[in-house]
Amino acid sequence: MNLHTLLGERARRVGPVRVGVIGAGKFASMFLTQVLSTEGVHVVGVADLSPERARAALDRTGWPAERYVAASFDEALRSGGTHITDSADALIGAPGLDVVVEITGDPVAGTHHAVRAIEAGRHIVMVNVEADCMVGPLLAERARKAGVVYSMAYGDQPALICELVDWARTVGFDVVAAGKGTKYLPEYHASTPDTVWDHYGFTQEQLDRGDFNPKMFNSFLDGTKSAIEMAAVANGTGLHPQDEGLFFPPCGIDDLSTVFRPTEIGGRLTRRGTVEIASSVHRDGAEVVRDLRWGVYVTFEARTDYAVQCFAEYGVRTDETGRYGSLYRPYHMIGLELGVSVVSAAVRGEATGCPTGFRGDVISVAKRQLKAGEILDGEGGYMVYGKLAPAAASLELNALPMGLARGFKLCNDVPEGGVLRWTDVEVDDSVLAVQLRRELEQTMRG
Repeated sequence: MNLHTLLGERARRVGPVRVGVIGAGKFASMFLTQVLSTEGVHVVGVADLSPERARAALDRTGWPAERYVAASFDEALRSGGTHITDSADALIGAPGLDVVVEITGDPVAGTHHAVRAIEAGRHIVMVNVEADCMVGPLLAERARKAGVVYSMAYGDQPALICELVDWARTVGFDVVAAGKGTKYLPEYHASTPDTVWDHYGFTQEQLDRGDFNPKMFNSFLDGTKSAIEMAAVANGTGLHPQDEGLFFPPCGIDDLSTVFRPTEIGGRLTRRGTVEIASSVHRDGAEVVRDLRWGVYVTFEARTDYAVQCFAEYGVRTDETGRYGSLYRPYHMIGLELGVSVVSAAVRGEATGCPTGFRGDVISVAKRQLKAGEILDGEGGYMVYGKLAPAAASLELNALPMGLARGFKLCNDVPEGGVLRWTDVEVDDSVLAVQLRRELEQTMRG
């Protein structure tokens, strides 16, 4: 609760928190517009494969041009300005850098950047949930050994969910389920970048003035992003996915404690201590009343009869037994809130969520009949979507993780709805992300 005070004390004592941002898309833009007014935080550099895209992001988010004309990282440090580069490795190696924020959304590139940041002694805030759910447990362990923080990104839903779970456990409740809301219908699993805007209902005017990535938005729609985020939550909290993955039951905020409880007492969960998604629409397409589409939740059970009595006395909305309650946050502000993670890592040495084990995984499922010789197009594309699975089940299937389902050639046909396996793909073992993933799987099997 005193993070802002600690930031001010640190700035007076040793200077601002020096930050490097990798990736200049929508999430980064939201962070950049806020950090512009955050005293005690200095964005030393922004790295993007397209420096023009980085300049456009800074201009769009309110940065005066004179703030980002520094010719080098040394000049940026001296002047308090920001250097733009196309080299993430150069940014990671910039002198005096404290925190690297990885926002590329590319699991292969993100893995590389995280490893380099840890080796350079930088704290790493991993907005890249795709990389985190694929190899996060290994990256977190490397960071611990190196004495730096590896953190989920506050403002993104996984970190906010982890915060709710931590609250419930700290005050002594038994966590039954945690998750988020989204708009879901079963047919969305087949959505492609060509159909995504029709499902979202954005106008052409909105698309023209925004920095919207159709593959990324399609990942939210086709269920992949939900699977990725719930795997990250499972790995960061000790909650375990259901054997079936996610059911996406329709649920509004008034019914959280009734829907997200075990099936044996009338709920929709096939196990306790799990992750699940609340759909904002019913299966017939009708909107759920008081939906949680943009928010996060935790459901919990009181451990004593006295706590149940207190629920009733203080107006806690519960199920009909009075024992199951819930807490929710109606929306998340994504990159606008990212500064909490940056400052927490730098001044407290504390992560806003971090993998503690490998419990959830995201397996690749064919959206259509796939043919040998085709090149996989990855998250949010035309060929595959991600499905949540317990990590042990994924290993037993020898499933190809969703994070590696791009850029590699298929060597076997895969039927529509089929799970892709390592043996279905010509994988390049020289890729660092592939090496770390194989290491994680071997460790878990061992």
